[in-house]
Amino acid sequence: MEFTYFDHGTAAERWERAQQFFDAKEYTTAASILAPLADEVPEQVAPRLLLARAYYHSAQLRRAEAELRTVVDLDPVEGYARLMLGRTLERQGRDDEAAAHLRMAAAMSGEAVV
Repeated sequence: MEFTYFDHGTAAERWERAQQFFDAKEYTTAASILAPLADEVPEQVAPRLLLARAYYHSAQLRRAEAELRTVVDLDPVEGYARLMLGRTLERQGRDDEAAAHLRMAAAMSGEAVV
């Protein structure tokens, strides 16, 4: 495995670096920093959720789905993860699976559920 400067520093420094790449819309680079970070702290939702978002925005939908399912397992009331999971499933043409997650996200946010 080849290491770059992305891999160096404390977890907090790598987290900040990943956020900077994400904010710059360098989603693939952000994901390459976040994947090992999420594995280092598997109990934390934030790195995994940002990783899922980076995968989603770089059209790595299967990876996004896997990370979002892990987030939902870790924190079943994480409404944004439910919303993203629903959107990710929709982008994969899996509307029936998406609907349940989208309804749950809407209910968690206080939106009217139809």
